[in-house]
Amino acid sequence: MANKNSRFSPFLKQCFVTATVGLNIVGHGCVLGFPAVLLPQLHDPGSLIQITKEGDSWIASITGIVMMVGSIIMLPLMRSSRKTAHYAVIAPVLVGWSVTIAANSFQAIFIGRMLCGLSFGMLSPLRSVLIGEYTSPKNRGAFLTTVSLAQAFGIFFVHLIGSLLSWKTTAIICMIFPTLSFAMTIYCPESPSWLASKGRHDDCRTVFRWLRGDDEDEELESMIQARILLERREIAASNNRNSFKSAKETIKKREFYLPIIIMFHASCMIHFSGGTTMASYSTKILGLLMGPDANTHFWMIVLDIQRIFSNTAAVYVINRAKRRTMMFATGALSVVSHLAIAAYIYSRNQNWVSNDGIAIPAILISVLYFAVSTGMVPLPNVIAGEVFPLEYKGIGGMMNMVSLSGFMFLVLKTFPGLVDSIGLNGTYLIYSAVLTYNLVVIWFTLPETKGRTLQEIEDEFRGKPLAPEELEARKSLQFDPVEVHKRRESEWTGSTPFLS
Repeated sequence: MANKNSRFSPFLKQCFVTATVGLNIVGHGCVLGFPAVLLPQLHDPGSLIQITKEGDSWIASITGIVMMVGSIIMLPLMRSSRKTAHYAVIAPVLVGWSVTIAANSFQAIFIGRMLCGLSFGMLSPLRSVLIGEYTSPKNRGAFLTTVSLAQAFGIFFVHLIGSLLSWKTTAIICMIFPTLSFAMTIYCPESPSWLASKGRHDDCRTVFRWLRGDDEDEELESMIQARILLERREIAASNNRNSFKSAKETIKKREFYLPIIIMFHASCMIHFSGGTTMASYSTKILGLLMGPDANTHFWMIVLDIQRIFSNTAAVYVINRAKRRTMMFATGALSVVSHLAIAAYIYSRNQNWVSNDGIAIPAILISVLYFAVSTGMVPLPNVIAGEVFPLEYKGIGGMMNMVSLSGFMFLVLKTFPGLVDSIGLNGTYLIYSAVLTYNLVVIWFTLPETKGRTLQEIEDEFRGKPLAPEELEARKSLQFDPVEVHKRRESEWTGSTPFLS
């Protein structure tokens, strides 16, 4: 077969395509961490670019706003080609860094940040889809967990380089990651799942076996046959279906709305678990928790290093533990940590415990960050690559990204006001309640996905296999899948807005 004469094993090939996406993710981690390098240097007396505090907030926040736009743009691009979509992600971040490097005004930096944020938003729904479609079920969890690890490394890298070099030199170095990703994408194949969705089944088989070897043909044929039956049903219904009716029917499907419900609540947990607020308000949180005499910058670096180690550990743990077990174990730990921090601060304010010493708050915040880094942030990325059926990956990824952006804005916008009005302890009490609610919803909606094929997961959401009554008919399908695809494109254009 395709792999007999190959010098590289299927696992190494899966590592290569994952690394291609991962390098781009590292670059976007640099985008997230860059304001911490840029803004202090712009406020130096000798800076050629003058900036106000209002300008600071726009440079820091504009990325979150345009991320939502980028996720919407990605939907039609994912239909055209997964590989083309990845090229499209890399282009604006390269231009954005170039504009930033050449900038001599606030406006130029702002435009550069917008382009980088646009790229970040475009990649966010695509990255888990790409890794999920390229990799084998037995290793998919570990590969998907590298999303969080790569982003954490990017943040750490830009902070480290930016503390030693100027912001322009730092921006030049940050361009290395998307440039390498672009070069490696040239040698990556098209997604086998996308090829199947376009009726290119021979190409699908070739690429699938190049990536997976010859031991997973059952999943390959199941994926192709499921898509053929979908095409057959779509053509049969095309004469009496309209766009509104199609959308209405799609929304009612369990395999459509259940993954969206799951990812909506998982996205909420990502930001309310503490990772987002620690990234943006770390010195404020550490100062309130440890006291004014604590070296907050030192502890911020310690937590960044801990995050990298925890994300690394999560790659192995998530690949071996069940998804639900990890979700509820780390979710419960996050809830308990928030409650413990709230109780500690309240007790200290009531003079029930001593104000001296940082051992207790250091342990509490470390436990919370461990829960965030090991499960609350990486697990949703893993689940996002597994729960959305091929038919709805585009719209599902886009809606997931919209919810992620929305919750990011909500948390970062309201956190300072909550702390000022009810204190850090009151804020963390609210966060623990939000986390508990989301865990309850996910308990009743999320099936176990570890070690299962994407088709098996889709069948469980649906409540039954795609077409159990037609299992025998699959052996005698008498039509050309490529012609089926062409006919659907010509006869049913625009009538299935929820398909990708």
